[in-house]
Amino acid sequence: MTVTTRMAPGADDAIALDPRRPAVGNGRAWDTTIITVAAVIVLVLGGLAGLLWAPEDAIQKAPQRIFYIHVPTAWVGFLAFFVVFVASIGYLVRGSARLDTIARSSAEVGLLFTTLALITGALWGKPIWGVWWQWDPKQTTTLVLWMIYAAYVMLRSFARRGALSPRTARAAAVLGIVGFFDVPLIYFSAEWWRNLHPGPVFITPEGPQMPPEMLISIIVTLSGMTLLYVALLLVRVRLEATAERIEQARIALAG
Repeated sequence: MTVTTRMAPGADDAIALDPRRPAVGNGRAWDTTIITVAAVIVLVLGGLAGLLWAPEDAIQKAPQRIFYIHVPTAWVGFLAFFVVFVASIGYLVRGSARLDTIARSSAEVGLLFTTLALITGALWGKPIWGVWWQWDPKQTTTLVLWMIYAAYVMLRSFARRGALSPRTARAAAVLGIVGFFDVPLIYFSAEWWRNLHPGPVFITPEGPQMPPEMLISIIVTLSGMTLLYVALLLVRVRLEATAERIEQARIALAG
């Protein structure tokens, strides 16, 4: 069955849309709803656990509890940029427009979470270090990561569907791949350089270096943030697919 649509009332030309593509908003919106609801429930449980169940840090006291927001947002930013890394490699190898869409969408979501990580880090640092920003290695390399993917998103914003789009997509894919190499620098910066941030507390030869209540609370909030990332990524990918269909219809009508 061929579905037709008109761009404006009274238009004489109808555009035949690809019948193999699902109609916008049809059939699959429930999955993002379920994931989003699950993310909210898990985040609320994790937040309550971090505030009310996990013990207060002996040195940092109450300000340390922002840890249960700061670390998950940073983790999701790294996860999002890893998706950009993998999808960008796939795009350069296979030329798949879907992989390019996934990379672009994940970069936008990752930039959001990295922004939140920088903000929560500054909020945590102020009562502990006495300043909002200290330029220590982990902070600085995280800011560099944010700038790289902000440049990625800006580069993609200059692209227009048409002759220039593949060239811009390839340039963005290379930037997305190269930019990810900053993530290991962030992770190991506390071990390689003098740093105000603590060293690894999750993965160590002796096991997690925190009480079980803290560990469970952070795992729950990490899970909730990851679910939220998945939901936002699905929404962004589908919005991009919808925009592509509208653009194809506009081009067909103009022709």
